[in-house]
Amino acid sequence: MINSLLERKIEKRPEKVRLQGRILFLTEDPELIKRQLAGEDLPWDTKNAANNPKLRDDISTDEITPAHYCFYFDETLGEIPYLGLKCGTVTPIGRGEVKRGGFVCAVSGKRRGKGSSREQSPYAEMCAGIKVVIAENIERIYKQNCQNLGVLTSTDFSLIDRIRGGEEIDLSEFTAGEDEITRQVIEYGGLFPFNVARMQGKVFLPPVMTGKRPMTLAEKIFALHMKNERAEIGVTAVKPGDTGFAQADLRFSHEYVTPMAAIFFERYVGKDAKVNDAPSIVFFRDHLTFLDEVISEEKKKLGLLDLATQLKLKQQDFAARQGIKLHGELKDRKGSEGICHSIVLETYALPGQLNIGSDSHTPHVGAIGCVAFGIGTTDVFNSWITKDVRVKVPESVRVVIHGKRRANTTAKDFILKILSLDYVRSGKALAKVMEYAGEAIEELSVDERATMTNMAAEIGGFTGIVAPDKKAVDFLMERRGMDRKKAEAMIEGLYSDPEAQYAHVIELDAAEITPMVATPGDPGNGKYVRELNTPVPVEIAYGGTCTAGKNEDMDMYATVLADALKQGKRVADSVKFYIQFGSQETREYCLRKGYIEIFQKAGAQVIEPSCGACINAGPGVSTRPDQIVISAQNRNFPGRSGPGQMYLASPLTVAASAVAGYIVEYEPSEQKQLVGA
Repeated sequence: MINSLLERKIEKRPEKVRLQGRILFLTEDPELIKRQLAGEDLPWDTKNAANNPKLRDDISTDEITPAHYCFYFDETLGEIPYLGLKCGTVTPIGRGEVKRGGFVCAVSGKRRGKGSSREQSPYAEMCAGIKVVIAENIERIYKQNCQNLGVLTSTDFSLIDRIRGGEEIDLSEFTAGEDEITRQVIEYGGLFPFNVARMQGKVFLPPVMTGKRPMTLAEKIFALHMKNERAEIGVTAVKPGDTGFAQADLRFSHEYVTPMAAIFFERYVGKDAKVNDAPSIVFFRDHLTFLDEVISEEKKKLGLLDLATQLKLKQQDFAARQGIKLHGELKDRKGSEGICHSIVLETYALPGQLNIGSDSHTPHVGAIGCVAFGIGTTDVFNSWITKDVRVKVPESVRVVIHGKRRANTTAKDFILKILSLDYVRSGKALAKVMEYAGEAIEELSVDERATMTNMAAEIGGFTGIVAPDKKAVDFLMERRGMDRKKAEAMIEGLYSDPEAQYAHVIELDAAEITPMVATPGDPGNGKYVRELNTPVPVEIAYGGTCTAGKNEDMDMYATVLADALKQGKRVADSVKFYIQFGSQETREYCLRKGYIEIFQKAGAQVIEPSCGACINAGPGVSTRPDQIVISAQNRNFPGRSGPGQMYLASPLTVAASAVAGYIVEYEPSEQKQLVGA
């Protein structure tokens, strides 16, 4: 493999680019988008933004490439971009319209590309002819995926006039402000050609020269994994902005991403080439095991169910040929061994490690003091060659939650509160490490800490992390069977130095946080349940996914439903309540504790592990726009889990609402009846 890459001819892209084509402004007004698709070029005042129509903010990758269309893993994706884009209640862009429109540039507002790490989104844009993306700010994984593919990105709106004028633009305008490695990735037209040039010794890798300094926990772990100028693992220290390549302890991907990465690998490296260190790579079949139960007849006719089967088969074949461990479907019943994040936390991740995965919720395992972050398809397949990943050491935000939480408040309520803060909603936390600390965090179990680190993805953070302590040691002993002394030795030194520097510190009082919901449209739309002005009736309640399918989440569902049964209550007749395990280990836990009997007696439907409804691929999805769902999952972007109106909440609130029939706080029966809006 190495020899063939060493002999490959690799050249930089030209120093000047001319972007010939039209500009698509993704506005809030659907009629303006339709007029552009019909051939009209919108006037745009680059000198006075107030004269322009309002651009859409918060465009998620779910809107760029809705989940079902990610079953394509070839250039067919060029027909798909923006099919899920919502302007009010309208989805103005149809299949193939962007490609037919001759657009070379797409422009939007704040936080472009938030959400899922799916590289299908920029790949779809690229295949449709989009060569440059302009936005006020751009989410880290989406931006890195663009760079890896060769799609240019910018926050400079003055480029609009120059693109329209057919001017040549210096490539340096797209590399300005980028670190040395990112600059070269852009100059070589993508990560793979850059990595080939790297193997050939054609690129400059700046050495990490930072001297000993106080470091955050994440910085310490980066320092342990960064390669020095001799390609050895580990450097003295790092600081924010240091760039290089970090050796990964674990690399994983699932059936949404593995097939495209495998095709890239076979196309660019060779069908007979072998991955680097197969034992440290893991694959998962966890996203689409229940798809056939909810996919529409229309989508079946488009062949999307067959395409989903091809994803599974391609991953299976590649795993078998490469000798890679695949956590797949169950043999005796429908479902999977478990969701990737659940299994990685239960089985693989260790304190002090650096893990990378093909999913934005990879930070889940930060709960035991592991730096873990999501990457896109190109990063995945490149890591199969190099075993490392490109890193620019991020700044850290310290989130300190003081005091003692209320009995009916959970980690999910904490994270929904954090997501509602102006600092986060304005995008200031983008690409930063979210380090959680304080008495209220220390009191949380590892399962509950995982909810906090998991949803660093919704913040747009680089990762989330909690310093490992006695709770982490107990977790490793109880769940892994690890010797106490070994576990205690593993966490030594894994804490932030007292003098470590942070970009920002957020301080909250746990006692002031009551149960929360995020209202439909965005996880950042947080408000207290008691602030809902009128009762909100629900038709579907969903408890599951990586965020809320863990052992302690099951404790919460069982607590509420057992309490309801004692009062002679069950799940309301008007509600369908689904509880889905995150892994087989959690299912076995529920069997041991007698929870499954409680769930079924109370009227909840129990489902084997899978990502399921969270990605519109399993029971619990909505089917009508007016349908109201309350879910313990992590995201409620438009269309992500069906056309309905989704509220996010904690497992306690979801279960209590399923019993009440409308959104309520949970109050144990010995204290009070259920408390509503």
